[in-house]
Amino acid sequence: MNPPPHALIVGGGAAGFFAAITCAETNPGVRVTLLERSPHLLAKVRVSGGGRCNVTHDLTDPALFTRHYPRGAKALRGPLTRFGAPETVAWFAVRGVELKTEADGRMFPVSNSSETVVNCLLDAAKAAGVAIRTRSAVRLVSADEGHFTVTLKGGGALTADKLLLATGSNPQVYGWAEALGHRVEPPVPSLFTFNITDARLEGLAGISLSQVGLSLEGTGLEQRGPLLVTHWGVSGPAVLKLSAWGARELHSKDYRAGLVINWLPDLRPEAVRERLRDFRDAGARKTVAGGNPYGLPQRLWSALVRAVGVADKRWADLSKAELSRLLDELSRGRFEVTGKGVFKEEFVTCGGVRLDEVNFKTMESRVLPGLYFAGEVLDIDGVTGGFNFQSAWATGYLAGRAMAATGAAPTESGHRAQQPA
Repeated sequence: MNPPPHALIVGGGAAGFFAAITCAETNPGVRVTLLERSPHLLAKVRVSGGGRCNVTHDLTDPALFTRHYPRGAKALRGPLTRFGAPETVAWFAVRGVELKTEADGRMFPVSNSSETVVNCLLDAAKAAGVAIRTRSAVRLVSADEGHFTVTLKGGGALTADKLLLATGSNPQVYGWAEALGHRVEPPVPSLFTFNITDARLEGLAGISLSQVGLSLEGTGLEQRGPLLVTHWGVSGPAVLKLSAWGARELHSKDYRAGLVINWLPDLRPEAVRERLRDFRDAGARKTVAGGNPYGLPQRLWSALVRAVGVADKRWADLSKAELSRLLDELSRGRFEVTGKGVFKEEFVTCGGVRLDEVNFKTMESRVLPGLYFAGEVLDIDGVTGGFNFQSAWATGYLAGRAMAATGAAPTESGHRAQQPA
């Protein structure tokens, strides 16, 4: 009697777990094993969203959803049509995890705890019969005559009919992919903060603005959104998105670039100038530092007008040249980025296995049949907001369904079939 088909998954993160669960639920006739090199499963899920887990985003249109991926948008259009945010919400709801939508579209478990999501995935894997092995670091992956052999660092080896690499960004895994015939786009960091040393920002750590406009000089890249001043520079969604879209350009410049900040993006420069003139022409006796006509945080306003050299002047005494300098500081102040910081809630990398070498209907390699990829091991990365997890769920789901097709026919429900009596 032939042994049951074996699907082997390397990587105990979101994509790996989702693939393992989907494969085992879809076809109980497939033996599913998941390997994780560390003692901890679903590490990124646990820490994401400040420990709340930003599961997905509430955008339901795949065309709109894919606009949030600096790399991989076109390739993901199909997967997100088959398993997008609505399917993710339904998948977790069936398993007892309700999600809620916040004002910015991010979706979290109602419990506000990532442990709810972690426990759901662990329970689903156990119920589906997935064999999970932690502390199982892989030393080598090889393929021969339609089978895969995974050699473990601690000794021993496993063979499989189908193999999924869902390890996230990992140079060693990229080496395996290349040895198996794939090309890899060089990995560089994405989603990071900007290091800036500038007198205008000194003492402003903790100040946040709900809307600023940012642009990187010489790149044509722009973003709008919330910004947070930190002890080392600037952070917040607008910065993180700009870093993602500019990941390769910034890497090539050793993370040194001119950052232009528009502190009043909802006002055209002429409207900013007009309000400045109104303050001056009214003959205001207040000092410029004490005026603050735009409702900016007072410490920020004071720092900007000091930089222009007009903090202690009365509004009525401002010259046209001083008004112009103040307008420039408010609408297009230039700051020098001197390096990148970190964004601890996400560990996202630009780069990975080339997308044109993967069939995005099944996530199977176009180079080597039986080899699959899911998640961030691919050259796919999204901005913050639940987009990277949605990519993991979608690609993991499709890979799991395709791997389940080994041997007995898969069920159509997407859930585990009942064993015959």
